[in-house]
Amino acid sequence: MLRALLIVVLCGASMALTDPNLDLHWQMWKKTHYKSYENEVEELGRRELWEKNLRLITLHNLEASMGMHTYDLGMNHMGDLGACGSCWAFSSVGALEGQMKKTTGRLFSLSPQNLVDCSSKYGTMGCNGGWMYDAFRYVIANGGIESDASYPYVGVQQQCHYDPSKRAANCSSYNFVAKGDEQALKEAVATIGPISVAIDATRPQFILYRSGVYNDPSCSQRINHAVLVVGYGTLNGQDYWLVKNSWGTAFGDGGYIRMSRNKGNQCGIASYGTYPIM
Repeated sequence: MLRALLIVVLCGASMALTDPNLDLHWQMWKKTHYKSYENEVEELGRRELWEKNLRLITLHNLEASMGMHTYDLGMNHMGDLGACGSCWAFSSVGALEGQMKKTTGRLFSLSPQNLVDCSSKYGTMGCNGGWMYDAFRYVIANGGIESDASYPYVGVQQQCHYDPSKRAANCSSYNFVAKGDEQALKEAVATIGPISVAIDATRPQFILYRSGVYNDPSCSQRINHAVLVVGYGTLNGQDYWLVKNSWGTAFGDGGYIRMSRNKGNQCGIASYGTYPIM
């Protein structure tokens, strides 16, 4: 009887964590982003996280309106990657595409799925992560990479089915940017093109970024996510890196985030810069 009472109390406590005033908004969120859950327990967990993020966004943006932050947050919907940890592959093909445009004048999407499926021999781990330079090593040894059109993204690791006759690009070598040197990264972006980098993307403020210059002194240099630095600039006196993420265009500012530049290598952005050479 006591055990049953405890379960009821705990269930009641869990239910109390959601705000009934947000029921309609939650239903609209699920409908807009095609969300469905296997059972009530899973949905409750997702709902609690959604409400926690909503409270963080509301408070943060209120503080931003008073000049306490240089960026705004929003309820982002993640796309592109799905459940596959293939950020390294998206970053790699982005750098390859940049060099292809620079050397040939042609620009089209290359295949991250080709890398996920086929480059494990060179140190990558499919949907469980990888380094961009290992992806470049594969492309060099393989003699090329297919386009996204001929080898489309499915978000799971499959058996490799690379077709040499459909090769869309190649590279001959790769190089690194001086570790931790933001000036060297700036020069590389200006003279070479998009640079693959790794960052700490675990902070909820990063995940919920919407606009402005993301400046978070609590962001560590323990990297866990690959992105692509495509430019740099200054906004309202704040130096930033323009970074392309792989979470779809609903993330941030059309799929991009402005991350703080010249703030002591914030988020480790200049620690592991690398790029291919055509």
